[in-house]
Amino acid sequence: MRFRPCIDIHNGSVKQIVGGSLSDGGEVKENFVAGLNADHYAEMYKKYGLKGGHIIILNKFGTPEYDASVRQANLALSAYPGGMQIGGGITDRNARSFIDAGAGHIIVTSFIFENGVLNRDRLKALVDEVGKDKIVLDLSCRMGEKGYTVVVDRWQTYTDLVLTPEVIESLKEYCDEFLIHGVDVEGKKQGVDTDLIRLLSECRDCTITYAGGIRDYDDIRLIEEYGQGQIDYTVGSALDIFGGTLSFEELAKRNVREPEHTGTRKEV
Repeated sequence: MRFRPCIDIHNGSVKQIVGGSLSDGGEVKENFVAGLNADHYAEMYKKYGLKGGHIIILNKFGTPEYDASVRQANLALSAYPGGMQIGGGITDRNARSFIDAGAGHIIVTSFIFENGVLNRDRLKALVDEVGKDKIVLDLSCRMGEKGYTVVVDRWQTYTDLVLTPEVIESLKEYCDEFLIHGVDVEGKKQGVDTDLIRLLSECRDCTITYAGGIRDYDDIRLIEEYGQGQIDYTVGSALDIFGGTLSFEELAKRNVREPEHTGTRKEV
């Protein structure tokens, strides 16, 4: 169980937002807007040896705002080559360019779905382009009628994919890791989704990072308990470097003390 740092970028600025507020026409709810560029945070993560953090571009692909956010993201990739992952508008056509720019992995969601249905041909195209060891599948989800359902288009659109351990098992051949936001609690600092974490704990022999709702050390302990010590976590709005109260430095130092994944799970 390790802390993964993040850099969320919206309209060319580093921000923390309420994830469920993303939309094409409505107002985005902002928790924090940084006065510093993305490379400042990447250099900080590099200083503490934090690997596998996430850069997420929150704008719609193909817009001027997306291009501005990519320029900001490239500052971070240049500052910490190979140390961070990047997601947001990734396809088989641009994935290689982000790897060449310094991303350790590319993070994909919307591209692998077509009209709300998982398209394995697109998954295979990504693997052919960059290799499975460079791919993170973002299966961020919201609670739907049938259970935790993967959402795409910046979490606005439900797919037909209901998240289960069996689904994750079937997708392991296409990726190196999974990133899963509990969208219903993302950015709200009101507590983690323990039911989702418990579900993720049933997935074997894969690396999963959970995001959503972390506000204090008690929530981190809940992730350790319900995730059986094997689910990584990322914190955004609650961190003091993003206007919150949770100490980034303390979480970074915890990573030094935490052992690497062993492939076995703690009994709790």
